[in-house]
Amino acid sequence: MIKIHLEQLHFFGHHGLYEEERILGNDFLVDVTIQYLPNQKIIQSINETVDYTAVYELLAERMTHPTDLLETIATGFCHQIMEKFPSVQIIEFSIKKLHPPIQKFVGNVGVSYQLKRAEL
Repeated sequence: MIKIHLEQLHFFGHHGLYEEERILGNDFLVDVTIQYLPNQKIIQSINETVDYTAVYELLAERMTHPTDLLETIATGFCHQIMEKFPSVQIIEFSIKKLHPPIQKFVGNVGVSYQLKRAEL
């Protein structure tokens, strides 16, 4: 099994339940770990792996669509990756909202989700 990591990906988006979030936007930090079974013992071509550039492009496009819940982004993206890359066995996804609209709150909020192909 091989793991591919995309870590601390920074996005600006208009996700959230509140109108203020939809208007002003927020900063988000995303981590993605993908585990897959390679078809070859020694990988020598991008076609023999999960292309992390393609994963990033799918995520960047997804983050442009305002969404009420971080859970919706996490679960939907994981299912999208499973559909696009049949060799993926496990995907772990974490998203943090860096400046949540909570009075006197210092820190961030986030959601993590793990999807296993065996559970589909």
